[in-house]
Amino acid sequence: MNKIPTVFLRDPADRGRTLDEVHPQCRWVLDGEGTPTRKYDGTCVLLDEDGVWWARREVRPGRPRPPGYRPVDTDEVTGKTVGWEPIANSSYATCHVEAAASLPAGRPGTYELIGPRINGNPERVPTHRLVRHADADVLDTPRDFAGLRAWLLAHPQFEGIVWHHPDGRRAKLKHRDFARD
Repeated sequence: MNKIPTVFLRDPADRGRTLDEVHPQCRWVLDGEGTPTRKYDGTCVLLDEDGVWWARREVRPGRPRPPGYRPVDTDEVTGKTVGWEPIANSSYATCHVEAAASLPAGRPGTYELIGPRINGNPERVPTHRLVRHADADVLDTPRDFAGLRAWLLAHPQFEGIVWHHPDGRRAKLKHRDFARD
């Protein structure tokens, strides 16, 4: 689980805004490669190959890591380490129990945990659910800065877009990357 780069570079004077300048690692998106999918607004969880559930956890510099934490990557700019903690240790544990109970047969991979007690329920679902990232809704979106800005501002119900390249690369763009313009 590495941090997914944003398609466009961020404004150094205001990191909440994006510039009309493609991120070098994401040129493939504007070249028409990859599949755009809906980015759900929840919290990321992982079902590993052994059938064990993990919650995504970010640890700030100087803070202790929780018991059982598995670090994955550290952001060079912020110093934050992202990794996985056992779902039972997560503040979302009870929400996950509810969501997992309605999941037929969980397939290994990452999921978005959404629901009434997750981030204020921006997805507006009545119960907690798990959405498998590999099964996210495929979108028909433009591939240029102005077009993507207009598309995202016209779809405020979506947190954003994640593009999936056949070779495993991913790129993202969030509604909030443009909402402050």
